[in-house]
This record gives sequence, C-alpha cells and structure tokens, in this order.
Amino acid sequence: MPSSSTTLISKCTIYPDQKSTMKTLKLSVSDLPMLSCHYIQKGVLLSAPPYSFDNLILSLKQSLSAALSHFPALAGRLYTDADGYVHILCNDAGADFIHAKAKHLTLNAVVSPSLVDVHPSFKEFFAYDMTISYSGHHQPLAAIQVTELADGVFVGCTVNHAVTDGTSLWHFFNTFAAITKGGGGGAAKKILRSPDFTRDTVFNSAAVLSVPAGGPTVTFDADEPLRERVFHFSREAIQRLKQKANCNEFPDSAEVMGKQVNDGWKTVNGNVNGKITPVVNGNRRNEISSFQSLSAQLWRSVTRARKLNSTKTSTFRMAVNCRHRLEPKMDSFYFGNAIQSIPTVASVGDILSRDLRFCAELLHQNVVAHDDATVRRGVEDWEKAPRLFPLGNFDGAMITMGSSPRFPMYDNDFGWGRPLAIRSGKANKFDGKISAFPGREGNGSVDLEVVLAPETMAGLENDMEFMQYVTLAV
Repeated sequence: MPSSSTTLISKCTIYPDQKSTMKTLKLSVSDLPMLSCHYIQKGVLLSAPPYSFDNLILSLKQSLSAALSHFPALAGRLYTDADGYVHILCNDAGADFIHAKAKHLTLNAVVSPSLVDVHPSFKEFFAYDMTISYSGHHQPLAAIQVTELADGVFVGCTVNHAVTDGTSLWHFFNTFAAITKGGGGGAAKKILRSPDFTRDTVFNSAAVLSVPAGGPTVTFDADEPLRERVFHFSREAIQRLKQKANCNEFPDSAEVMGKQVNDGWKTVNGNVNGKITPVVNGNRRNEISSFQSLSAQLWRSVTRARKLNSTKTSTFRMAVNCRHRLEPKMDSFYFGNAIQSIPTVASVGDILSRDLRFCAELLHQNVVAHDDATVRRGVEDWEKAPRLFPLGNFDGAMITMGSSPRFPMYDNDFGWGRPLAIRSGKANKFDGKISAFPGREGNGSVDLEVVLAPETMAGLENDMEFMQYVTLAV
C-alpha cells in the first residue's frame, strides 16, 4: 500500500465483466517453485492524460474489468486440495484497484537524467509490497495501482509469481492498455491474441510440493542495504560489445548486427570446438548474441567490483522462456510460468584474467544447449525432489538475470502515448539481481536495472571497461 509520502485516495475490488466458465488451473512444475517469491511488480510511467483523473480512474476500472474476463485466472485465488496440489480457482473473486496521489513529484524529478539511482518513490507505487506468492490463497492474485503525479501518472501492475511469468504479465498489461485505448467497451473488449490456458504440457506433473507449515518464506534478506540503478545501452554500444565478443571474425559486422542486434533470446544449433562462426545470408550458426555479450560484460565487471578471491566460483543465472524450446512448441501466449533458470559457472580468476569472449561463449553455449531435452530433464529433476526456487545471492558471487529486453513493455499505450519509462517495485530484489528492459528508443537498445550492495555498485560505476558502453537514455 502507499506510504506516508504517497496518499491513498481509494481502494476497491474490480470483478470481471463476464462470469468465468474456466475450470480450475493446476499449478505446474514451473509455477510451484515461485510460491516463495514475491509478487512481480512492474509498471509504466506516463505523461498526464488529456482528460481529468476522475475520468481516467473510471476508464481504467472499466478496462481492467474487461481485461480480467480474458484473464480469469488473475481474478481468482489459490487453493490447495486434500492431496497437496495447488490450483488457481477461477472464481471471479476479483483484483484490487488502488488510486493514489504523489502530487509533490514531477516526471522530471523521478526520471531526470541527473538522477543516478532509481528514485525511491517507485517503490511506493505498487500494491502487495513484499507479499509472498503463497499468500494468493487468501489475497487477490493481481492489483493495479494508479498513482497521480504533478504532471504525469504511474500505472503499477502487481501479479502473483506462481500464476504468471514475465511473458504472461506483459500480455495481460498490453491487453489492459489496449482495451483502455480503445475506449474500454464494445469492440475494445476484443483482443488480438487470447491467452492459452492449456494445462497438458510437459510442465504438468503428478509431483507434490511439500510446503512448510504456515507457508514458505523468501530465501534472501529483503532488508539488506542495496543500491538500484538503471544503466542504458544504445544499439551502437551493444554492437561494439557484440563485435568484441565475436572477435570481429565475420565480415560486414555492422550490417549483420543491424539485423541481429535484438536477438538476445534467439538460439542456434551446434557448437564446433568453441569456434565462433559468422552469420552469412541470414543464417545464424554459432554467433554470440547481443544480449549474451552485454551479460558477459556485466558478469566481468560486477565480479571485479566485488573484489572476490580468484579461486572462488561465480554463478550467472539467466531466466529463459521455454515456450519455443519444447517440441512441439508451446503456444507463445501460454498463460503461466514457462521458464527455467540456466546457471553458468566460472572461477573468478578465469572471469577476470580472460577476455570478454570467454564469459560470453560460456553463456552462449548454455543458452544454445537449453533445448527440448534439457527442458524435460529439468522437469524430471524437479519431480524427483520438488522444491521452492532458491532466489538470492547465497555466496556473495552470484548474479541473477531476469525479465527480457524482448518483452513489449513500451507497447502499453493507454491512449495518449507510449510510456516514458519502465520501473519495478521492491519485489525480489537482492545483491546481484538484474532485470533487462528494452530501451525506450527501441532498435535493439537495452536498459539494465542493476541491484547491488552499495560498495559493489560504487565499484561498478568506476569500472571504465563497463561504463564506456553506458549512455544517456533518449
């Protein structure tokens, strides 16, 4: 709920405008581990609407009601049956809608180029602060908080992480925005792509997750001191990194990278003795991607800033979407979690003494190898020992990359223009948690939301190998 510096104006429950006919949805092998994670909190900063805020609030309530009819799971609640299986009960119990004001804040104050760290006010612009997803048994699974600024508005979306991953979250958010832009009713209620609620995938399982009495707790210290900063990387900067990671071994690199600059989550087959081969006539063979190159540079620089012993092992975890990795492929709009975490490990000594390509190729090889068989092995491994997801930095040398620069975050036009910025709340943040967003100008640019211990952040800011690629956002 809003803090003392953000004033609560109203709170209500919004119900779907049509009764749900959907049966219960059993949580999958990919959903269940998230029960110990916080609700996801993501939102968009917008300029002021061209009409009164009273009209805006009414419009958003109507649009949310229509959107929930397309996403009935988000208007439901969790329940655990007698056999220990957790389900989403699509019972039209509704989602929360909160109207708040922070009229002392201007757009320039919260996203000024002169602002180094993320403005602390954004942490007040979301519901269910620090709420664990298991709480969905008795709390709504989604909430929208609309915060009025002096000259703008922030729309914060909070969703239960055991119910959605980033792909599903942004599908819902895009739908909510599109319905609002269309006027909230009639033809506006029709959406281009409906969510797929199929529950006959490889992630469905007979395994039961044993939950501690009273429910799970987060696996990291949510009160540790942290700094949070968004670093912007232009297309040109990322091209330079990609060129460096691929060692300039292919001709006409500028043209190639122009085509492939936003291929961070695309994969290719084959890895011939670690040799990087070029992209020729549009065929991606074994090229290290833009996003892998950027991630490798971050891994190197954060590791250096942490001043770790050279013999220590560092782990870079990367969340990957499994929808397109399975055979047959899942629907790209499958609703739920369809993600797995890929850990890549290396010694601190190797990370720092070898070049960028070393880290980049390790990441690349692991992403390429995460195919249908690997996804299925991961499911089988979990079924043998069902467990909650251990989110955190347990040995001081871990980095966890979440979200994706390919998510359509800036497609949330509510009717008066694209978002000015994307921001998140307090949820699931710890030393080494990174979230990747697309840059506002698009074209392959990337924003990294970096959360680090204060002393590590200071070291990263003084790392010229890293900072040479950082640019001011447009």
